[in-house]
Order: sequence, then structure tokens, then C-alpha cells
Amino acid sequence: VQLVESGGGLVQPGGSLRLSCAASGLTVSSVHMSWGRQAPGKGPEWVSSIYSGDTGPAYADSVKGRFTISRDIVKNILYLQMNSLKPEDTALYYCASSTGHRGQGTQVTVSS
Repeated sequence: VQLVESGGGLVQPGGSLRLSCAASGLTVSSVHMSWGRQAPGKGPEWVSSIYSGDTGPAYADSVKGRFTISRDIVKNILYLQMNSLKPEDTALYYCASSTGHRGQGTQVTVSS
């Protein structure tokens, strides 16, 4: 199994980014998939999850209403659309699966 994130970068406050997590060795629609993040000097933080069944996605309160998790079943990619970004969103973002796999992450920096 391999999870490879991309799409991070430097963005101004209020801006948007879309992160991608390309999966191989598993099907993103058949397992629970999540996004997490880790800011410098802080522990890992759960951001959002999308489930294999009919249960709707879940979001941390800190990102609710600004971030949207989704998946492309054909391309087997997990996404995280991030809008209205704030400096406190600066972190290394990674995707993870309920099978216990996790990607290396992509850096998001929100700064003017």
C-alpha cells in the first residue's frame, strides 16, 4: 500500500488549496480514509474522515465549514479542499487509511 500526498504550498490567509492523496494497493472507497495534520512543535491532529459506507464525512471543529473531504473512485484519489485558510492551519498534512497506512505528507504554509 502506498499513499502519496500532493498539493501543498504557500498561500495567503483567506486563500485556498486542494490536497490530493493518490492511493495504490487499496481502494479509497472501500476503507475509511482520513486527513490529519501536524504543526511544528505540536502533536498530530485529526482533520477529517470519509467512510466506506453511507455515513457522512466528519470534520474537526477547527476546520468545519472551511474544509471538504472527498474522493474520486475512478482515479482512486482522496482530496481535501481547504478554503478560507488561516495561519493556524499551517502544518504538514497527511492522509491515512483505516488499514493503518499513512503517507509522508505535504506541507501547507499560510502566511502573508
